[in-house]
Amino acid sequence: MFYAFNLVPLPAWGDGTIFELEMKLTAGVIHQVDVLFQVDCDHLQFVQIFHANHQLWPSNRGASLRGNATVVSFREFYEIDASDPALTARFWSTNQDVWEEIIVQIGLLPKRIIQPLSFDELLAAAQGIE
Repeated sequence: MFYAFNLVPLPAWGDGTIFELEMKLTAGVIHQVDVLFQVDCDHLQFVQIFHANHQLWPSNRGASLRGNATVVSFREFYEIDASDPALTARFWSTNQDVWEEIIVQIGLLPKRIIQPLSFDELLAAAQGIE
């Protein structure tokens, strides 16, 4: 499954105001994350992605993703369970004159597809134990 979320900021939102977009997912393992910055973002629009109150991406707390005509794309292995399957993207800009749409795409698959056997099952298979 691939989820796509977008935010089209409005200039009236103001400079530096942080906006949040809830991204509802299903249980599974996030295996791919893409954040698309349009032309004219000029590295002045920022994105952070959280699960609950924990900043997931970028991994260093307080940092943010940004770009201009750029796709920030990376592989991941982050498990989401059914009790809390939503992420939150936080967006802001330091330039209130130009606001461009930002798109967040998330690839998610059931864990049994990405990791069909547990470590114990793999070890037992390697040792020939049934």
